[in-house]
Amino acid sequence: MATIRKEIEINSSPQRVWDALSDVGALHTRLAAGFVVDTRMDGNTRVVTFADGTVVREDIVAVDEAARRVAWAIVGQQFHHYNGAAQIFDHADGTRFVWTTDLLPDELAPHVDAMMTAGIAAIKRTIEGA
Repeated sequence: MATIRKEIEINSSPQRVWDALSDVGALHTRLAAGFVVDTRMDGNTRVVTFADGTVVREDIVAVDEAARRVAWAIVGQQFHHYNGAAQIFDHADGTRFVWTTDLLPDELAPHVDAMMTAGIAAIKRTIEGA
């Protein structure tokens, strides 16, 4: 199983970053504008459309306010297993944002790694630019 971890410092308060992260139906406006172009909720499932046209269905597993962590899973599609989580931490005068994904098959890791690199950069731009 491949594990990918991305981490970035965001020049914004942890509360502001958490407000955006925990608003799971607003990825395209509050968290990763431009990288995600549409988000809609279908019950507890988030349907995400990326800028490249890819659409994924993510089951929201947890929104843990105490830990400031959101977890989701992609069931089916090209993945045998996909679990993602984003968590924020106080850091100096801002926030440390950590995004971790575990996935199978391993062959998809390079593509997911590239998507996460672009995604975390969009998160920083979106939050710092708001």
